[in-house]
Amino acid sequence: MYLRQFSVAAFVSVLASGVWYYRATPGQTSDLVANTPTALQTQPLRPASVSQYGSQSSERRGSAALVDSEDFYLRELAASGPLTKSAEVQQSPQHTMLSPDEATQKLRRLEQSYQVPRGRGVLRYDIVQLPSNNPIEDDHAEKLVETSSSSSSANSTEDSGASDWMFWSVFDGHAGWTTSAKLRQVLISFVARELHAVYRSAPSASAIDAAIKQGFLKCDHEIVHESVVKAQKANTKSSAANLLGPALSGSCALLSFYDSKSKDFRVACTGDSRAVLGRRGPDGLWTAQPLSEDQTGGTPSEMARLRAEHPGEPNVVAHGRILGNLEPSRAFGDAHYKWTKDIQEMIKKTWFARNPSALLKTPPYVTAEPVVTTTKMMPEKGDFVVLATDGLWEMLTNEEVVGLVGQWLEENPVNTSTRLSTSGPAPSSGSSSWTQSFLGGDSSGRSKAGKTLPVGRPEERSAKAGQRETIRQQQWDIKAGDERFVLQDQNAATHLVRNALGGRDTDMVCGLLALSSPFSRRYRYVHGITFCNLTATSESS
Repeated sequence: MYLRQFSVAAFVSVLASGVWYYRATPGQTSDLVANTPTALQTQPLRPASVSQYGSQSSERRGSAALVDSEDFYLRELAASGPLTKSAEVQQSPQHTMLSPDEATQKLRRLEQSYQVPRGRGVLRYDIVQLPSNNPIEDDHAEKLVETSSSSSSANSTEDSGASDWMFWSVFDGHAGWTTSAKLRQVLISFVARELHAVYRSAPSASAIDAAIKQGFLKCDHEIVHESVVKAQKANTKSSAANLLGPALSGSCALLSFYDSKSKDFRVACTGDSRAVLGRRGPDGLWTAQPLSEDQTGGTPSEMARLRAEHPGEPNVVAHGRILGNLEPSRAFGDAHYKWTKDIQEMIKKTWFARNPSALLKTPPYVTAEPVVTTTKMMPEKGDFVVLATDGLWEMLTNEEVVGLVGQWLEENPVNTSTRLSTSGPAPSSGSSSWTQSFLGGDSSGRSKAGKTLPVGRPEERSAKAGQRETIRQQQWDIKAGDERFVLQDQNAATHLVRNALGGRDTDMVCGLLALSSPFSRRYRYVHGITFCNLTATSESS
């Protein structure tokens, strides 16, 4: 993907979906899980409180969206209506330079903040959207589900009590917006359904990972293969356009799953989005720990896998791209890399499609199967996690992102009246300060710059670690140094976006925000970032 986008959320994700809460209710059933004693039988909880910052707020203001059990189990999985996504109604045909105030208004227009008064590890999450495409190709979704004690006992030392299952996901679309929109609609439900099946008894860690992978693969099978069967039955070009849209475009997916009882935080990565954990070390500095590996045609492990799966095809990876064209090596949709040549010829003849690649021999070349990592969290320690599409990491290093969030947490003023109670021992003094400021603080919009970020820096970065370089910094000749960063936003996600777009360099921020679609795609992105107070040890599967 030559032209990039950002996507920023902060235990946080509300692009076109919202936040959902569920509570297990004994005796209540849904059609999908009827007669199953440990089913996630649900009814809505009271929604989380929402804080809006900035001079112009999103149209999605107020309480978080609620859906009932039928929505969760059936409607989202079986959704057959056309996919929709909001688009900017008005765009200027001219690139007019914005003033700093106008740039801030645009930057904050779609920001949102959510508090989670559950006392189970997640205190708040933020989001901001900054579209570059119209409509935006990226998407994201999140759900919070309270399960029964029998459904949440895996790998836990506790014998009773409900658990929160918390899902956050970021989808990096390409070649259109329909795949990411479909994932926003159904992916979490696919995964939750598979998890529900294995949590009927105390599952092993590998069984939980396998369930997540199965949810991903079943979702992609519906998008890529079942859509063809449905289109053949409908037998009209308009129906085919709706049904095949998510197969013809593509999307990476980064999904996190947190079980508040076991304190296990799983990250499932399909594609080149990235999750990074920030935690404070004994020296008071934050450290950055990647929880995923970028999956592209240039990643050594992915190149080796593809060449082993397709022997005798030297162009399976060419110039760091699959068949010399697609950069992510794992993705949803992208059916041109998954359908056989016969299916592609049939679709082209019957409805519409491009010619199959001349290099297509033994598809599929792209898979939606994720790599899953597991991290043991300790919420009382005050760690946080960032989920973001690749555009953010092209502008900022892992350490810069974690340092900027650490800076934001430390510099926001303390407001003890808004602190939410959490289970477990009290955090350390440093953690307590940022936890309180994370939940409150003034909105003076002051600007601070030039301070060294409170993060440890590695002596050298290994290319073998699966973490690509910040290529936009190199292309734009941005000089390294913390003096280029600024602190003036009350939304942590907006804080990251502003600094990715130039930070203290107001002219660069204003210039990039002045660009309109489609030209803005070359320079500007949309972010997705996720925070919660956590700590970790990580293992891959």
